Amino acid sequence: MNSQAAEGLTGLLEWSGPVIFDRLCMAYAKRIRNHDNARRLAKQHCRVWRALLEGDAGGFESERGILARDLGKAGLTLDDLADADNQTMNELVEIVIARFRRSPRTSQGYHLALLQLAMQLRPMQAA
Repeated sequence: MNSQAAEGLTGLLEWSGPVIFDRLCMAYAKRIRNHDNARRLAKQHCRVWRALLEGDAGGFESERGILARDLGKAGLTLDDLADADNQTMNELVEIVIARFRRSPRTSQGYHLALLQLAMQLRPMQAA
């Protein structure tokens, strides 16, 4: 990973947690009537994103597997997981574009970091 992308990841770790949680809550609330279950899934999904942002590949895969199992128990699919990830990524990109447009170096670091994260958020295959 280049230094600009690493700086972008560090920045994302500092401020993105609440954004990620809010976006995931919204994504699951659209699919699940029980608010507590939607928040529980969003919290689990946040652990996936946290491991991803920290570069913890093993933790990412482990947490993602747990999330996939819990989604199945809630009647959701891997497509729902992918859609929640896409919505979250879109929100992060929109924030970076709006907030950091006057800081080209910072913006580029965030964009590079988000590209690397997107490559790791490949769709899961059903087991």
